[in-house]
Amino acid sequence: MTLDPQAKTYLTRVNDVTSLHGEHGEPKAVSKVEDFQIPVKNGDIKVRVYTPNERDSLPVFVYLHGGGWVAGDINEVDTLCRNIAHEAECIVVSVGYRKAFTHKFPIPLEDCYEATKWVAENCSMLNADKTRIAIGGDSAGGNLAAGVATMAQKYNNLSLAAQVLVYPNLDLTLTFDKAQSYRDNAEGYLLTTKGVFWAAQNYLGNEINRYNIFASALLNNDLENLPPTLIITAEYDPLRDDGAEYAKRLREAGVPVEYKCYEGMIHGFFWLAGIIDKGVQARSQVSNFLKDVFTTK
Repeated sequence: MTLDPQAKTYLTRVNDVTSLHGEHGEPKAVSKVEDFQIPVKNGDIKVRVYTPNERDSLPVFVYLHGGGWVAGDINEVDTLCRNIAHEAECIVVSVGYRKAFTHKFPIPLEDCYEATKWVAENCSMLNADKTRIAIGGDSAGGNLAAGVATMAQKYNNLSLAAQVLVYPNLDLTLTFDKAQSYRDNAEGYLLTTKGVFWAAQNYLGNEINRYNIFASALLNNDLENLPPTLIITAEYDPLRDDGAEYAKRLREAGVPVEYKCYEGMIHGFFWLAGIIDKGVQARSQVSNFLKDVFTTK
């Protein structure tokens, strides 16, 4: 498919900040929003908790924002988290993990894992259901979410109902000859292949970390017992094939997988529901997937 007209318009205007007002869409109503400082190894981080209504024992979606491990914050995904909380009828916990340049792997991942454990340990305070906790994120946040799910699988001390990975980066070995999408979409579509390499370099710090399965989920050869998974990718995105390959391998391992590549879309469209219709569709797909998983659970 050719580049979606709305995505094309966004790319022509992306450097004009004044022309992009409202790109995240209108925030939907939730019952309450609370910020907490929670302890992590050698410090503390902020989490923001969105509660959609006053029902008892709500399911929880822990969300990890993107930004190449070096940028982004919980404020940038505020509208997104409000809207998922509203649509999926679940608590959303947005994690303000520490970032590279100053905090390299595995610190951001450990922050996200500890935040998810904090949720599980504080379900009574949050009015949440400990048996229905899902993890998810976009881009670098998708990488971190896959890492959290892999850690939960290996350590067996955290139960997850699902994982949601939106155009995730899942192979930090960065062997670009393996993925056609790194060549097809090397530049011109917001995220570049060079940009992927730069972000990973700044996150990993050490060459050997590329091959750690908690950093590169595609290197995990034992995918059994991972939770039901939703993977969303974009056609014009260097990371497209990472998500497609992971979906394939999860299915082969017997993990229930829902996979969709949004035709004509670019990296970042999930945040752009105010100006790109398929961003609304993707957000609704995430919300519907979560509702289905939480109902089944």
